[in-house]
Amino acid sequence: MKVLQKLLVLTAVSLTAVIGQQQTIKFATIAPEGSSWLNVMREYDAAVRKESGGRVGFRIYHSGAQGDERSVLRRIRLGQLDAGGFAGVGMGEIAPKVRILDAPFLARSYEESDYLYQQFDDEFRQAFEEGGFVLLGWAEVGFVHVFTNVPITKPDDLKRIKMWAWEGDPVADAIFRTLGVSPIPVAFPDVMTSLQTGLVDAFYAPPYAAVALQWHTRAKFVVDVPLAISAGAVLMSKRAFDRLSPDLQEILLRNGTIYMSKLTQISRKDNREAFQQLTKAGLRVQKVDGNDVAYYVDVGRRARRSLVGRLYNEEFLVRVERALEEFRNNRPANR
Repeated sequence: MKVLQKLLVLTAVSLTAVIGQQQTIKFATIAPEGSSWLNVMREYDAAVRKESGGRVGFRIYHSGAQGDERSVLRRIRLGQLDAGGFAGVGMGEIAPKVRILDAPFLARSYEESDYLYQQFDDEFRQAFEEGGFVLLGWAEVGFVHVFTNVPITKPDDLKRIKMWAWEGDPVADAIFRTLGVSPIPVAFPDVMTSLQTGLVDAFYAPPYAAVALQWHTRAKFVVDVPLAISAGAVLMSKRAFDRLSPDLQEILLRNGTIYMSKLTQISRKDNREAFQQLTKAGLRVQKVDGNDVAYYVDVGRRARRSLVGRLYNEEFLVRVERALEEFRNNRPANR
């Protein structure tokens, strides 16, 4: 009888330990310390820990401690990490069609960007799942501007710069080559060194990222018309996600939507303020002539088509472009 009682007690203790066991999600990002990206990620972590009673939480590796996005992705697939914060390059390695969100001169306002996420969210989530990942939340990075050390007064001026391109990024390669620029591929962690040594003398980034990473200190000019809007997301290995109980999965997904939506709004504010900070730091804003804007829009269209068969098919591109065109035509201001 005493043996049976001991077995029952041990079983109860074991079950309690399993039920209350903390699930640690090892998460990596290139976002630096002190950035809004990292601050909101920590808020997200605190929220899921509180709501789950400490049963799930993130261990956050920041500032590129686990390498660039490709390195993080490789570590996740090896089971060394569970999740990561990704921009276009990383997302494209998982679900190529999602790179349409970064397509040059496609979405030209926050409203248009929001509309694309809304209309194609289910399709993008399915693409991530097919790639072995679960979307915890979209985290927009912001409108991307070109920074240079020489003035860009007309499109042909771009041909005399040494433009950085994120190594392995087909979207950046497509847009610059369509513009007649031969980009110099450099891994993300090596951009600052490349700017300092003169290997490259131009780069593209959202204003807040340029300031947070201190890249803006190596530029004299910023083009006012954005090249594209950079998408971002927090993605978790489906293998790791499926190990969690349904209630923990729900807590992660719901709070992911809440906090990444918050991050998107903060990022938009940060980018507006950072653009002002750039001018205060002495960078000169290069205005783009109306005719040149039309030229860049056409370049974007051609660059998007050059990616058909590489990132997405023609049918999907047409659907996205038509949806955006309908949105523009139906906006109250156009009625």
